[in-house]
Amino acid sequence: MFFILSKTLDFLLMPLVWVLLLLFLALFLRSVKWRRLSMVGAVLILVVFSNPFISNLAWRAWEVAPTPVREVGTYDVAVVLTGVTEYHPGLTDRVHTKKGADRLLHTLQLYRLGKVDKILITGGKGFLMDDMVPEAEQLKRILLMAKVPEEDIVIETRAVNTRENALFTAELLERHPEWQRVLLVTSAFHMRRAAGCFEKAGIRFDAYPTDFYSSAPIYTPDYTIIPSAISFESWHHLIHEIAGYMVYKILGYC
Repeated sequence: MFFILSKTLDFLLMPLVWVLLLLFLALFLRSVKWRRLSMVGAVLILVVFSNPFISNLAWRAWEVAPTPVREVGTYDVAVVLTGVTEYHPGLTDRVHTKKGADRLLHTLQLYRLGKVDKILITGGKGFLMDDMVPEAEQLKRILLMAKVPEEDIVIETRAVNTRENALFTAELLERHPEWQRVLLVTSAFHMRRAAGCFEKAGIRFDAYPTDFYSSAPIYTPDYTIIPSAISFESWHHLIHEIAGYMVYKILGYC
């Protein structure tokens, strides 16, 4: 039920849906005043949410700042959160990654640099499909192909959301008291919610954000004025995460 509700909320939080709704109201409302306001609102949303400069500023304000590799200490285990693979029913003989794969790849870099001893991947099935291989198992395949010894990889395949990532990871950490220094790895935009959940679960850790959407501001006219369809998608992603964080706060998950 929580999964279905989250997907419904995700749809309703799309800026494009807001534009379509306002345009619909502009066509069918009887009041000339409200039709005009609906049209103006639709135009304003299109202008603001299609601007890449504004979008980038919003992302910079939300994302957790990066930690330089040189400042990363040594850790007994790195906990990697999933949500970075795609499901293709006709191509199950390989792992399909999407943006966010830096969660795993940057952890692999730290492992190769000797900064991480073990890699714990937490995440089950992100879609309502019984034949899908849990994400943690899929990412384990990548690490094995990268020649990471199997004894250095631990997977947790039950979690389907960030709260469960934290709870099930806490269970695993209790079974491994030798893992004292824990590094939490997830996307920079997701780190606020993840950190809150892991703290709530009683886990002591250091954060290592990856997969950044923001960049240093660019002040050229093509970047500050010309609309971008990608900005619309970017805003949807950011609004979804902020809403998720707020819901988790209200529910006491983080």
